[in-house]
Amino acid sequence: MNIQQQVQLAQDGDHEAFLELIKHIEVRLYRISSSILKKKEDIVDAMQETIIKTYESLPQLREASFFETWAIRILINECNSILQKRKRLIPFAEIHPPIVHVPAYEAVDMRELVDQLEEDKRQLIILHYFQDIPLKQVAEIMQITESTAKTRLHRTRKLLSSWLEDNEEGGHMYENR
Repeated sequence: MNIQQQVQLAQDGDHEAFLELIKHIEVRLYRISSSILKKKEDIVDAMQETIIKTYESLPQLREASFFETWAIRILINECNSILQKRKRLIPFAEIHPPIVHVPAYEAVDMRELVDQLEEDKRQLIILHYFQDIPLKQVAEIMQITESTAKTRLHRTRKLLSSWLEDNEEGGHMYENR
């Protein structure tokens, strides 16, 4: 049975079909949420809320073939909501200076660099490079045009490249927000 048939069955009230749809995408949802959120309890919350909202909103899904993209968009919105709530209450231990100095002799983990990006740039990199989602689908998920996604991706790669060059010279890495 293909995705479109399963979506149709789920929209008609078949709970088993909905569970199969979720099972089909749960690993990808988990990877995306864990890339955006670091805390296990936040990841679990985002996944649960996404499944609930997906189930409740399923009748509004117009194009069954976009089920996965639609569910990922719901997940990203949930992750952003959790991040916004977390920003309001920052534990003292998590307060970091805006500039991070990384000595040139230390190996730079690309994930650490990506984590320093603004939220929209970080999501673009995570979805496209870390989750191997095609740029066209990333654009749909982020609700931007494909050309905008390409432009942002190009600019973000240039920014990351300059950070790597600065690191080789023993400089600072930060992003002006």
